[in-house]
Amino acid sequence: MNKSPVARLGGSWIWHLLYGLISIVTGAVAVAWPGPTLIVLAVVFGAQLVTTGVFRLVGSASMEDTGTARALTAVLGVVSLLLGLYAIRHVLITVLALGLLLGIYWMVDGFTAVFAAFDHFGLPGRGWSIFIGLLNVMAGLTLLTWPGLSLLTLSLLAGLWLIMLGAMQLGLAHRIRVTTRPA
Repeated sequence: MNKSPVARLGGSWIWHLLYGLISIVTGAVAVAWPGPTLIVLAVVFGAQLVTTGVFRLVGSASMEDTGTARALTAVLGVVSLLLGLYAIRHVLITVLALGLLLGIYWMVDGFTAVFAAFDHFGLPGRGWSIFIGLLNVMAGLTLLTWPGLSLLTLSLLAGLWLIMLGAMQLGLAHRIRVTTRPA
């Protein structure tokens, strides 16, 4: 079966590698300058949401079936794009609502990743996808449970989470590369 170029890209280990590297860089920026750059941080997280939206949309195109997981992944991609563009456009509101937006998004993203992994038994790196999804849910719940966290603490936690997410994506990229390499 011939896959579209976008579907081939979504299944490529290089795509996951790039997403992981972008997440690590975004997280490192958040950890390095948490206090004086909260406004810049809101733009950086907006850019991360845009990147995630593109990643999810390409990922939905790479799924072989036309089932619920594919539709949810595509919808999540569109929501991520819209949230990212809004965050970049309305920076001050984003700074104030960052905890709420990230908490909700990480929970939905985590549940979607877990659901997609359970729905696709042949998914390369399926265990990693479930693990990453569950960590996303836990990170989202943490942000929603303790809304009194200061923005400084939030930016540090979010930055550390993005570094961990990026590292896990690098591991997934390696796993996909190893499993798809011709014998």
